[in-house]
Amino acid sequence: MVPKNSVGIVETKYLDLKVPIVLDCGSSLNNVRVAYETYGDLDKARGNAILVIHALTGDAHAAGLHSADDQKSGWWDAMIGPGKAFDTDRFFVICSNCLGGCMGTTGPGSINPDTGEPYGISFPPFTISDMVRLQKCLVDHLGIEKLVTVAGGSMGGMQALEWGVLYPESVQSSIIIASTAYLSAQALAFDAVGRHAIVTDPRWVRGQYYNREIPANGLAIARMLGHITYLSTESMEKKFGREKKRPDSEPENYFSAEFQVESYLNYQGQKFIARFDANSYLYITKAMDNYDLPSRFGTLANAFKKSGDVKYLITSISSDWLFPTWQSHEMVRAMRNRNIDVTFFEINSRYGHDAFLIETETLTKLIKAFLNRVADSGQAAPEARKIEKKLPDNVLIRPDYRVIYNIVREGSRVLDLGCGDGKLLKILSEYKDCAGT
Repeated sequence: MVPKNSVGIVETKYLDLKVPIVLDCGSSLNNVRVAYETYGDLDKARGNAILVIHALTGDAHAAGLHSADDQKSGWWDAMIGPGKAFDTDRFFVICSNCLGGCMGTTGPGSINPDTGEPYGISFPPFTISDMVRLQKCLVDHLGIEKLVTVAGGSMGGMQALEWGVLYPESVQSSIIIASTAYLSAQALAFDAVGRHAIVTDPRWVRGQYYNREIPANGLAIARMLGHITYLSTESMEKKFGREKKRPDSEPENYFSAEFQVESYLNYQGQKFIARFDANSYLYITKAMDNYDLPSRFGTLANAFKKSGDVKYLITSISSDWLFPTWQSHEMVRAMRNRNIDVTFFEINSRYGHDAFLIETETLTKLIKAFLNRVADSGQAAPEARKIEKKLPDNVLIRPDYRVIYNIVREGSRVLDLGCGDGKLLKILSEYKDCAGT
């Protein structure tokens, strides 16, 4: 049964490019296919489009169901649909599978037109920038000159950031959630171990495992390791603690899964190998590792030299140790250095990096307020609704916060220094169209 506020039954579409894609490595890819989905209606002016970008192991299926019997909705279904953060009554939302993926877009598992065999590791290396260039091809194909916003979490946030660097004239705003301008040494290390697990699996056979047994053990271990980084100490303790799946085992079964957390990770690993390609995992994690805006431009601030007209919303997660808040602070400082309009908010959550898929209520309020501000600037769709300026009586806040709320002018830029849990900023953003840090 399709929920009432869902985008309903959706279909994955495909774009086959007529011209080669030239990659940063210098190689060209022919016959590139892009898998994508769209939600909502494109207006006559083609001015209400939003691009949503998935994370490392995501796909183009961001919202809705593929059939009435489908048990699994899109990966960001809680955020895309009528009245939701990305309101399909207002906006035309696009989501595509990334370059190198294994969910319909050309990648290592695709057939090489020159050989008639899967590419495997003969697939050329690609970058986050190459992913964005392919997305730009799709947006151009749809006849869209300027996007209202580009939004993504994690690796999707890297691409949302890159849109403002590569194509600032083609995007009005960018929403970057739980992401970074470069990976830390710790994040690089986790990716390296995950790739090592895959390439040392005897079934990997230098990436030529297609039409034979896949490197399931290596891929499962890589996923298990990655999944640990998506959680936090608090969330793992609350969910699993030291709870055991079964009593202490007999000696011959001593090293099998005993604790609930072991069983959970095993399940995640096995579920992953049924849907993802090991070579895609290798290539995409390498693209993430090599994304480094400060090295590419000399300084992070230099990366945003041409991004002055783009508005940014940057959101971090308090318990995210994979992409910690200090990396978001660096982006905000670099943008401020270029006098760029940037709003920053840290979500207080115990769910770790995965919170960008879980804390949908908070994200919805932030994103709705941000998109209203972009719309009210006169850049977005003219039919965009005005936000409510009067604070509703049912919004309970401290009396001193209410006094501050009444003082702050609509559309102000607000710097909040040590004023608690961020509730005041959230209210100012939601009801008074303020850009807050």
